[in-house]
Amino acid sequence: MTTENKDTQWPLWEVFLQVKSGRPYGHVGSLHAADAEQALQNARDVYTRRQEGTAIWVVPADSITASTPEDMGPFFDPANDKVYRHPTFYKIPKGVNVDVH
Repeated sequence: MTTENKDTQWPLWEVFLQVKSGRPYGHVGSLHAADAEQALQNARDVYTRRQEGTAIWVVPADSITASTPEDMGPFFDPANDKVYRHPTFYKIPKGVNVDVH
């Protein structure tokens, strides 16, 4: 007789919170829940106890695809050979702040 080692935890969900309407969502944590509705309710209870959010996203953790530290080199290198990605084909009007960050 063989015994199977089954995972007894509910699926993992990543929680993103929008602090103020119109602002970007930020990752605030993770939680386990049986389904999306329960994840949303649990996220509300855990991450907005002091009314610090205006909206919540919950995403199944296994649906997220992320880069790895090994991707740091070529994956993020600028595409200098793709001139269409650089704003060099038009003149910037005087008075426009071009400082991105």
